[in-house]
Order: sequence, then C-alpha cells, then structure tokens
Amino acid sequence: MAADGNVLERHAEALDLFGERVHAVGARQWQQPTPCTDWNVRELVNHLVVEQMWVPPLLEGRSIDEVGDAFDGDRLGSRPKAAWDKAAAAARDAFAAPGALDRTVELSYGPTPARAYCSQMIADLVVHSWDLARAIGADDRPPQSLIAFTAREMEPYAADLSGTGLFAEPRKPPPGADAWERLLARLGRQP
Repeated sequence: MAADGNVLERHAEALDLFGERVHAVGARQWQQPTPCTDWNVRELVNHLVVEQMWVPPLLEGRSIDEVGDAFDGDRLGSRPKAAWDKAAAAARDAFAAPGALDRTVELSYGPTPARAYCSQMIADLVVHSWDLARAIGADDRPPQSLIAFTAREMEPYAADLSGTGLFAEPRKPPPGADAWERLLARLGRQP
C-alpha cells in the first residue's frame, strides 16, 4: 500500500502543478507558442484535459474503441480553467478509487497495468507543466519529488521517444546540467 500511496501522492502533486500553471494563464496568453511546436497554450492545455478525460473510462475497463472519438476536438470551451479542474478531479478520483491501481487498462499499445499508466500520466503532466510554464513565463521548476519520479519513469525509454514523432530529437544538455535539465534535453527540450 505504501507504493500505491507514493504513486497517488505524486499523481495528485503533478495534477496540482499543472493546474497551478493553467490557472496562471492570462487572458491574452492562450494563443502563445509553447516548447511543443505543434501546440499553442490552449492546444497544450486541451491535450492534457483530454488525457485526464480518458482516465475514468479506461480504469472502468472500457477500450479505446469503445470510447471512440468522444474526447476529440476542443474540450475547453469558453471556460478552459474550469474544464481543466473538472477533468483533473475526475482523473484524481478514478486513480484513487479502491483497487484502481491493481487493474489493467487497454492503451494504444496494449494491456498495461494501471499503476504503470498512472506513472506515465505523472511524467507527462510534469513535462507539460514545464512546457506550459515556459510559454506563459511562470516558474518552470517542478518540485524535487516530481523531478525524481519523472526521471525514474522516463529514463528507460526517453531516448526512444523522438522516434515516435511526438518528441523532438534529443538535445545536448547545457554544461553543468542537473538531472532535470538532462532529462529535458533528452526529451528534445532546451532547458
């Protein structure tokens, strides 16, 4: 149970971190570019909202095909911050439900333990929190607990991510880079 607590704590912490960044977005910043060159601020936040919306049905045992295109398109509407809050709360509750981390979910690449899915979601939230912070000029340094968790989660496969087309080619980290800056560089980001 201690391991579950740690994963759930990090998940809640990562949701809160991204949520703080969402709530810091100014009215004129939604169209700002982000380090994710394909997305502006609104598109990045929409991406994370949609990711959170997938959590409850996947943990309930629904397949990607069953959910279909239910979450396609702009899910932010006229109240993007409220859309984030609602989706984040639903994801938090779904992962925290009794036994949820012991389930198996069907992801695009096959059956995956829910605990591993939650860990991937944490890492994604942390990296995209950096992207969002950079785009809006907010503090872009995550807490050490999330840096350590994300590095442990992503290190085994970080070098392969650029081949997916979802990440830029790895960059050379700056001289004297710390663990977080080295990970960002491996993920194609300029720390």
